[in-house]
Amino acid sequence: MPAKTDDKKRGGNSGGRNRKPREAREEKEFEEYMLQLDRVTRVVKGGRRMRFRATVIIGDRAGRVGLGLGKGGDVQVAARKAAADAKKNLMTVPIVNDTIPHPVKLKYKAARIMIMPAAPGTGLIAGSSIRKVLELAGVKNVLSKNIGTSNRVVVGQAMLRVLAKLQMTPAALNFAEKLRKEAEEAKKKRAAGRKESEKVGKKSSRPRRGSDKNYTPKSDFKHAVDKAVAEKGRLEKEIEESK
Repeated sequence: MPAKTDDKKRGGNSGGRNRKPREAREEKEFEEYMLQLDRVTRVVKGGRRMRFRATVIIGDRAGRVGLGLGKGGDVQVAARKAAADAKKNLMTVPIVNDTIPHPVKLKYKAARIMIMPAAPGTGLIAGSSIRKVLELAGVKNVLSKNIGTSNRVVVGQAMLRVLAKLQMTPAALNFAEKLRKEAEEAKKKRAAGRKESEKVGKKSSRPRRGSDKNYTPKSDFKHAVDKAVAEKGRLEKEIEESK
């Protein structure tokens, strides 16, 4: 008969292993979006070698965006390499009133892209690749047109070059300053209105019935008796006056 192993030697618990509590995951600084995933083949002496190529866009929706490419034998490895490459290529996009400061036209490889500022509420009038780059950059209102290729990788690379051409013009700076002043004035008005409403809603100096400790609410029967007594007194007074 084989000797029985002691529970303590196995780790104290016969039910299983002693596992450490799972650590809380840290919030990511950038949002990631896989623009395209391709399976590429590399011909070597021994035959063909299959790998994956990932194109990833990252952004914080607050003016920073980047694009990167990565290759690996596994999809996760390729995506991780692409995200690391995108962090190296981060750029800052000037945004005024949720749109771009001025129109830009660009030709890159086979892509010909044009983007223009739009009024609030317009949204992103753009294709899939252009839309994702602008979304992760934090732009909310833009008109755009892609006349050339539909290759997502090329369009994404062209979009980064388009955004790199954006600059804060004097008109855009003046408009941003005007918006800032309007926001400050609106904030002051809201604070003043809040103070006025607090003054109006303050309790009056005359105590309410509910706040008086000696006050006892009357029942319906007592109200009816008081009403009958008052009516009786009024009738008696009228009879005396008629005499």
